[in-house]
Amino acid sequence: MVSARALPLLFAAGLLGCLTACAGSGARGAGTRHSSDALGKIEALAPGEQGFAVLAAKVFALDDADHVYAPGMVLVRGSKIAYVGPQRDVPAGYVKREYKDGVVCPGMVDLHSHVQSGGFGDVNDMVMPVNPEFRASSALRPSNEAIKRACASGVTTLYGIPGSGTSMGGFGVVYKTKTHARFEDCVIRNPGGMKIAQAYNPERRAGDLGATRAGLAWMLEDINHKAIGSMRAGDHNPALANLVLVHEKKIPVLIHAAGSDSFPAAARMWRGEFDTNAVLSHGCFDAHLTAPYEVGKSAPINAGPRVIDYASTRDGALTGIAAAYAKAGAKNLSLNTDSPVVPEEELFLQGSMSAKYGADSYLMLRALTIHPAKVFGLGQRLGSLEPGKDADLVVRNGEPLDPRARVETVLIDGNIEYDLQRDGQWF
Repeated sequence: MVSARALPLLFAAGLLGCLTACAGSGARGAGTRHSSDALGKIEALAPGEQGFAVLAAKVFALDDADHVYAPGMVLVRGSKIAYVGPQRDVPAGYVKREYKDGVVCPGMVDLHSHVQSGGFGDVNDMVMPVNPEFRASSALRPSNEAIKRACASGVTTLYGIPGSGTSMGGFGVVYKTKTHARFEDCVIRNPGGMKIAQAYNPERRAGDLGATRAGLAWMLEDINHKAIGSMRAGDHNPALANLVLVHEKKIPVLIHAAGSDSFPAAARMWRGEFDTNAVLSHGCFDAHLTAPYEVGKSAPINAGPRVIDYASTRDGALTGIAAAYAKAGAKNLSLNTDSPVVPEEELFLQGSMSAKYGADSYLMLRALTIHPAKVFGLGQRLGSLEPGKDADLVVRNGEPLDPRARVETVLIDGNIEYDLQRDGQWF
């Protein structure tokens, strides 16, 4: 095992030249330390069990200890990870898959996507400016072409959400990007969380009240107080049932906001006035200038799809948005594509370009994997390679954020959902 700090840093990005993209100075991996799981006994598979032994030049665990094994091995038993660590003898029954130059990482997680229906169709209900009854899950078409391309790029989990046409768009669904799946095969949580649009888009067509920031805020506060009242009274109001779950902290809320006005307003409302598990999404334009306020409210940031701020600077400088939030002390910073605004299959490139503009490259790898899983209450299942977690892993023939590297194999829940040699180049 080697330290992530000591790994080579390499990336080429077309028009933007060269950039280190994989293992930066933020990693805390240490020398020859192994986890207790890595040194434990590995049992052979029982008759009828399925398992894979993935051996590669390097394995990024992305766990809390930032383990990196070079060379490394991941054992997949059924749908779960059984072992992560140095290469050793493979127990009986496991199908060995060797990648001499391969790099293994957890599957990537995107908390802001709209490709569940195959495009932008069926994601906005423009009848009501606040609609806690609406669910995006009814529009989910598992294994559509956009989802397949996402899988082939190493994205294994998506939060599919309503659009931002109204102030409270409704509730999204968390699902996996399996390439041959039914609804019940791929959905992790439904409702997966709530979608809020705190500014901009809902001001266009959301009616008289939604046309102003004051009116938008009033509508959101009004519907939230109604849900809190219902919760305290013990009433079961079907129209407010999912919103009650938000206030009970059983599901999170993702908030579309961007500028230096709406970003702190979202933090004030959803992390201050209403104590919810809120994640602030976008944060583009000049919102990064208010980062200390959001960090002070312990509001996780889900940055993107823009990775740079140039419109609000007066000296012509380009500001890396993720780098600015990281510098302000943002914890569990994550990235998004808002796909199809940025194609879902380019989620890795959001990390590459964020590193290009000043963010620590290893931190950006965490921003695509374990961080979004943690802030959405999924860290016990997703986002890192650890025994007992879902066997969602990606093998590339190069560093994870290097656009020259291609995805060789993707496993989700222990099944090979995409394989370059078997399926050809999807992305």
